[in-house]
Amino acid sequence: MSYQKLITNGIKRLRTENKLTQEKFAEKINMSVQGYRNIEHSRYLPTAETIDKICKVFNIQPVELLLPEPQENLDKLRKLINIKLSNCDVDKLIKINNFIDLI
Repeated sequence: MSYQKLITNGIKRLRTENKLTQEKFAEKINMSVQGYRNIEHSRYLPTAETIDKICKVFNIQPVELLLPEPQENLDKLRKLINIKLSNCDVDKLIKINNFIDLI
């Protein structure tokens, strides 16, 4: 699946999960309805500024737009990661951080 399709699918999924119409959501991100529809229909990619606005509305990180998982699964994954990280010593955390920087 293309990067653009992942983003537009993620945005639409979050909008519908939050029971927002295209019109209401466009208003929340200070965008015209037609402009928002163009994003949702993959006619163009949202700008970085628009992605930031979208993420603020849903209180998410931009990477979450790329994930097809429902939010509750992401929350479970975050908790699991936090538990595992809390059991690591500083040296392991530094290695994990360096690895993340590589990807």
